[in-house]
Amino acid sequence: MIPSLGPDPLASLLAPPANENPQQKAARERAEAEARKVSEAIDEQIRQEKIAMKKRGPVKVLLLGQSESGMKVIYDKDFATHETSGMAERLSWRTVVYLNLVRNIVEVLDILVQAMEAKGNGRRSTSSADAADSDRERRSQSSNNSNKFSDKYSLLKLRLAPLRSVLTDLEDALDLARWKFPSPSSPTSERRMPERDGPSSPKMPREDHDEVTDILLACKDDMKNLWEDSLVQELLSQRKVRIEDSSGFFLNDIDRIVSRDYEPSDDDVVRARLRSVGVQEYKFTVAADQGKEWIMYDLEGTRSMRASWAPFFDDVNAIIFLAPISCFDEQLREDRNVNRLEDSLQLWRTVCSSRILAKTQIILFLNKCDILRNKLQRGVQVKAHVPSFGDRKNDAATAMKYFQHHFKEIFKASSPEQRSLYAYFTSVVDTQATSATLTMVQDSVLRQNLHTARLV
Repeated sequence: MIPSLGPDPLASLLAPPANENPQQKAARERAEAEARKVSEAIDEQIRQEKIAMKKRGPVKVLLLGQSESGMKVIYDKDFATHETSGMAERLSWRTVVYLNLVRNIVEVLDILVQAMEAKGNGRRSTSSADAADSDRERRSQSSNNSNKFSDKYSLLKLRLAPLRSVLTDLEDALDLARWKFPSPSSPTSERRMPERDGPSSPKMPREDHDEVTDILLACKDDMKNLWEDSLVQELLSQRKVRIEDSSGFFLNDIDRIVSRDYEPSDDDVVRARLRSVGVQEYKFTVAADQGKEWIMYDLEGTRSMRASWAPFFDDVNAIIFLAPISCFDEQLREDRNVNRLEDSLQLWRTVCSSRILAKTQIILFLNKCDILRNKLQRGVQVKAHVPSFGDRKNDAATAMKYFQHHFKEIFKASSPEQRSLYAYFTSVVDTQATSATLTMVQDSVLRQNLHTARLV
């Protein structure tokens, strides 16, 4: 037998007053009816707005910036709570790491071979009157090094030659050449690259992978000897080549990477460079947005492809613009006469001034701050490449503040309408800090989307 719990306390609260007269009863009933009407109207408004949000389709985010600004790193740092899940997916990144390592070696080997050929054919005269000062200096330095080359370097060149074929095989395995820019008239569902196993799982047949590993193991000692050789380091210094400042640098990890049981770490996946070609599309759902689908488009930033960005501006909810501020002393790969920072500033001005994007939320990532810090610690002078920097203190904090100010001023002067700018400093390898930043970005995009729908 269940014991009685006594009278319902809510019933006594909802019951009409015991001494209520007819006029009071009528007034109470009118008030209750009005309250129900207001409540039902609010419920209906929320229901209609949720329907409207679904009809508007997924949240659309664009990743913009010049080529090699760090696009791939942004997605791989868990913007979409995307993680390198499962051993198979993690191991699949070994192909990309190997590609990066072999590219590093081939780049260094090419510089060595050029210096050796300059010695051999003697065609670089140091007395050419019309040669640029930098070319004369390089030829003079090559001449100074000419007597230092021995059979050791010819042997290294010969023993490392198989890596050129490995490089081709790895590029073919990743099918880097097949990405094509989609037609601007294609519907959203078709604006996709050919299917892979997901944006973070490039793959290679196991038998081919074993063959690549065998070749790398055979060349392991020679790769280390090439990179650690004092003359090679001198040649790189003379040509102002800093491979270690670029993404996809693994030459200091040869012992760890070139192994049959090598498993890429989270840091390896973030550091690995897989250049985007055309448009990469990533779809994911966001729990905080009631499981709504988000689509992120990574648009190729080379100069020849920027004119094709416009069709993707329709109905975009937010733009994440990546500006690598470490590149103040670098030139564009497509045009060696153009400073990369100047190009990034000009591209930023173009995006900010677009009337199509006048109401679009723009988020600025001043990227590669870790590389900037390393450059300045080595003594690279900002004012030597950016005269307007003047006599300011040549440290990372001052340079970061200076570059941020320039981007903010351009945003303020170029925007067709007044709007807020969200600017963040990000680094290539600081995954924890960047992940926290991306979470804040995701929240701000969500709030803006809800504000547009008048839900907040």
